Amino acid sequence: MANAQVPAKVFRIGILSAVNPRSVPWFEVFVQRLGELGYVEGQNLAVEFRNAEGKVDRFPEFVAELVRLRVDVIVAAPAPAIRAAKQATGTIPIVMMALSYDPVALGYVAGLARPGGNITGVHALGLELTAKRLELLKEAVPKLSRVAVLWDALAAAQLKVAEAAAQTLRIELEPLELRNLRYDFESALRAAARARAGGLLALTSPTLARERIRIAELAVKTRLPTISGLPEFAEAGGLMTYAANIVDVHRHAASFVDKILKGAKPADLPVEQPTRFELVINLKTAKALGLTIPQSVLIRADQVIQ
Repeated sequence: MANAQVPAKVFRIGILSAVNPRSVPWFEVFVQRLGELGYVEGQNLAVEFRNAEGKVDRFPEFVAELVRLRVDVIVAAPAPAIRAAKQATGTIPIVMMALSYDPVALGYVAGLARPGGNITGVHALGLELTAKRLELLKEAVPKLSRVAVLWDALAAAQLKVAEAAAQTLRIELEPLELRNLRYDFESALRAAARARAGGLLALTSPTLARERIRIAELAVKTRLPTISGLPEFAEAGGLMTYAANIVDVHRHAASFVDKILKGAKPADLPVEQPTRFELVINLKTAKALGLTIPQSVLIRADQVIQ
């Protein structure tokens, strides 16, 4: 008599994203880490993507779909996605990647050490780093007095931090809000030039991250030294990136998913914060801009692109 083989359990995770997750290379790190932990799509893992394509008001609809599908875990990064998930379910575990907001201040978790509820994940200190980015840009361009700021609705909290930091640094800001689904970066950069900005701060949001190459190209074309927390911005041709290591963030998020699928409760899993913050400087871009980066800034760089 042949023994019947019991099929392996298929875990289902839902992913809420403001852009197509597969359009950003570091998301593959998340999938790769899940594979290292024993979860393979098509075998014991099913992934339900819900891409808002910039329409963040669709997140409640998407969360409702994931709840009906009875996913085992919901993974999300943008603040509106976490908010929609929190409002829709108090039972399905939620793993957040808080790249540009404070999850405690927004009430998504009760605290970092004891999150409580059904949400945990990674807090990448995006707000705190916004002020540091402006400071680094000022150090790189000592005569800087006016900075244009690229932002959209998902980066509004960062803009407030930048405004406070600008007062301390005695820098005037020229906020350039990007609206609608097709962001007009060309018009925004032309506006920066008309305002006689001496530098550009590109805030962090999913759509800006996807368009990092375009932003970097336009910044060089308009001769604007630019710093951002957008992952791989300097590698894409921007002048400087200062941010938590995005690879680490996605690997940690995958580890949270693994722990939860093995029975851990989000309330008992402390929110993690990155320990690596990397300054990347593109000297090729600096040369194109006719800019000499002070040695005091260069020696602090974790990576210098020649």
